[in-house]
Amino acid sequence: MPIRIVQSKQNARLKELRRALAHPGRSEQGLAGIEGPHLVSEAARAGLQIGCVFVAQGSERLLEMLGLPDEVEVLAIPRDQLDSTLATETPQAIAALVEPPDWTWAQVLPPQRLRPVAGDPGERADKAWSALVVVLAGIQDPGNLGTILRSAEAFGADGVVSLPGTVNAWNPKAVRASAGSVFRLPVLEMNEADAISQLRQAGIRIIATTVQSAEPADLVDLVGPVALVIGNEGNGVPSDLAMKADGAITIPCPGPVESLNAAVAASVLLYEAARQRLAKNGGPELRGGSR
Repeated sequence: MPIRIVQSKQNARLKELRRALAHPGRSEQGLAGIEGPHLVSEAARAGLQIGCVFVAQGSERLLEMLGLPDEVEVLAIPRDQLDSTLATETPQAIAALVEPPDWTWAQVLPPQRLRPVAGDPGERADKAWSALVVVLAGIQDPGNLGTILRSAEAFGADGVVSLPGTVNAWNPKAVRASAGSVFRLPVLEMNEADAISQLRQAGIRIIATTVQSAEPADLVDLVGPVALVIGNEGNGVPSDLAMKADGAITIPCPGPVESLNAAVAASVLLYEAARQRLAKNGGPELRGGSR
């Protein structure tokens, strides 16, 4: 692929990358900024449209392992200029502008979604799995959001609904914490009323996470269609939203800790949902997949 050398800090593409990283979401051209060879490679594997790739001069060899389409625009930038553009404390030598997927409800909740049987990707399960959705109510820490997205994908969630007050999923820190899950897992930004309406119409039970007056996770049926509502790190699920839920769930903690980090709580509940579903459908036990 051709590489164009750029020396000016005023380059339009470099300015767009700077804006995209500082203001997460779609830029004026509909692109978002990502950083690091792993994420750029994951974006290419996920089939995202890549508007431009930036590489620090002297690190062009990294391009060979990214699996980029031949037609992608590549700019070689002096290392100090690229470093000053990127958002991390220790900037990497690769960045890109990509087009975020434009997800819809039809992708989150298709009429039937058959999943591959574990251990045999070519075989299909004989039953459609029930919907599993995560609703984020005011998650403000981008690291927590990214971790929730990664866990949601790992444990088979169909998608994530982001309510007002939740940090943008394309925040650079959230993208890094998701390890690429944000490229593949449907994330919809919706207001509370529309989200509840859509979930109700789809016949999905809404369960809020709370510390008090809730059933332990292992006693709640998570096999059927369910939406797990994860609340703000400090205040939990807003009381008015919790009142609209069909039930409440909690994670018993035998230790002296009163509550769990939002990302940890979401991950534990997603694991429990996956465990119940595999057991109900006669599937294999969950096996280690962390790294």
